[in-house]
Amino acid sequence: MIGLAAAATALALLLPGAPPANPHAGPDGTATMHGDSGSSDTTPYAGPGANPETPVAIPLGGVCPTILAGSDGLPLALCTGYLDRAPDLHLLDPETGRPLASLPLEKGSLLGGVYAYVDHRDRLVTVDGSGAILLIAHDQKGPGGAWRLVVQRRIPIEETVTTVAPGYDGRIWFGTADGRAGWADPRTKEVRARTLGTRPEIVANSISTSPDGTSVVTDRATYLLTAKRRGVRIEWRRGYDRGPARKPGQLSHGSGATPTFFGPRTGHEYVAITDNARPREHLIVYRAGSGATLCKVPIFDAASSGTENSPVGWRNQVYVASTYGYPYPATPDGAGEADPASADFVGGMQRFDITGDGCELTWSRPTRSAAVPRLARAEGVIYTVTRSDAQAYALARISPRTGRVLSETTLGVGPLADTLQMVGTILPDGTLLQGSIGGLSVVRPRAVRTPS
Repeated sequence: MIGLAAAATALALLLPGAPPANPHAGPDGTATMHGDSGSSDTTPYAGPGANPETPVAIPLGGVCPTILAGSDGLPLALCTGYLDRAPDLHLLDPETGRPLASLPLEKGSLLGGVYAYVDHRDRLVTVDGSGAILLIAHDQKGPGGAWRLVVQRRIPIEETVTTVAPGYDGRIWFGTADGRAGWADPRTKEVRARTLGTRPEIVANSISTSPDGTSVVTDRATYLLTAKRRGVRIEWRRGYDRGPARKPGQLSHGSGATPTFFGPRTGHEYVAITDNARPREHLIVYRAGSGATLCKVPIFDAASSGTENSPVGWRNQVYVASTYGYPYPATPDGAGEADPASADFVGGMQRFDITGDGCELTWSRPTRSAAVPRLARAEGVIYTVTRSDAQAYALARISPRTGRVLSETTLGVGPLADTLQMVGTILPDGTLLQGSIGGLSVVRPRAVRTPS
């Protein structure tokens, strides 16, 4: 069984359309919140399957939206205190899911600062409340000794950085709350940034990188940026319909999407976002090289057309999930009032296929997704979490071909089990780590016992 799983993973990495490997990021599938540098929200690994072991809840005293892992297989969870919004980084035992070491970080924005990545040296790259970029390493004091987390490098930015991403040239790209974007050189600590747009803009989501450049979505436009020797070049900018106000179930006034690079050949021919149009939002797919609009199609109906989640992109397929009306217990500072103030969480998932004529709706299902979907390429299923009216949360496996729910495994019931539209991370052994308000859930594949 292990050999089959390894072979399936290897095939998933080699298939046309797989995200291009970034030499300055950790492993594909676990290096970033959205799986890889291009934020495809896919992973080459298979998940825990239809009949996993009983999920184990690990209380960590906060909300855990970012769970990553480097090549050493040790998970890193960046969690935010529920009351004070102060972040803590936890190095987790891969066997138990419990902390081996913890490090408090200075409070920032975006519910404490949730965007981070693991680099090619297994260091967590994130920001603290001062806006500085931190490179955090972990090590062990001798065989069997205590683990520790240590800030190996600190790069002052002097701006309110909200998100970081690994450039393919070794630079660390970042976006700021006041609509600026730029890069930092981790060797020299040189920093360059520029303002995006001619009016105030906000970077409220993560950013994505490809060999062609860095895609940033502000609350008004989508950009492709490249590095110049002494600055940042805007290769293209495309405005979108941001609507009159923030919708319920979204955390900012504008697109709720991290841009998604994907494509059938190189894995980065296209970049997809969703806008904030009313009454129905649109999925917009651009040609990454030129910024030309490949398609713009409405998603869901007026009662559920809104999303805070990044699209899933794989080859010529795009999957979107509705978060309209999702009852977040808090919103970031400066998010503004929602209009309407609240709405029922109806849910819904859709698949679109990129064709010669644009984007065609393949299926639409009423699945009430409460987590960013993740396509497990080696298994050929989509993992997400469903939420019932009784606040019961279940890990769901969904057919990419039909949208049908194939299986569900209960994670928990009640407020502390709320997964808050956070993404689950699948480790190479098939273990899935899903963040929640109270910490995280560990879902392992059921062990296969061979006759003695």
